[in-house]
Amino acid sequence: MHNNLLRQQVVTEVKKKRLIFFTFVLLSFIYLSINLVFGDMGFFRYLELNRTRRTLEKQLTDLTRQNEDIRTQIKLLKEDPFFREKLAREEFGLARPDEYIFKYDR
Repeated sequence: MHNNLLRQQVVTEVKKKRLIFFTFVLLSFIYLSINLVFGDMGFFRYLELNRTRRTLEKQLTDLTRQNEDIRTQIKLLKEDPFFREKLAREEFGLARPDEYIFKYDR
């Protein structure tokens, strides 16, 4: 009888330890899962950073294209007198001394 009671206490203690261990493992798994999804280096942060990277790459492409256009305009301004005259007429409304400028409202 005493042996059976001791055996029952040991079985109960083993069950408690297993329950504590599995509870710890389950809570650790839940914590890690939540951290992987919502944490600082989680999935949603990854998606946000990926969106930001694509936006910055698009801006870089646009700025590179604008930079190349400006370089082309600078080269034309330095080398092409017809381009300078065209720019002076269109952008600044300049004319030669013997010319008249007619502006029409649309």
